[in-house]
Amino acid sequence: LPAPPSSAVLAAHWRPYIELCIERFGASRCMFESNFPVEKMGIGYAALWNAFKRIAADASDDEKRDLFSGTARRAYRLA
Repeated sequence: LPAPPSSAVLAAHWRPYIELCIERFGASRCMFESNFPVEKMGIGYAALWNAFKRIAADASDDEKRDLFSGTARRAYRLA
């Protein structure tokens, strides 16, 4: 079986699509890893998490907070 993709490969492939979504909807309406149980079928958690960190590297602290936790807390009424 082929090896799972690395976080660098995932980030390179997904970056244009994710950045477009963030540009169109704003970080306050986007969240990372909301689909992890489905994604883990082909991608490990560490690779997925690190790919999102690579994609968000140039985002502001507020945007990162929304993408990694804030939007999910609001959407799922956890805060």
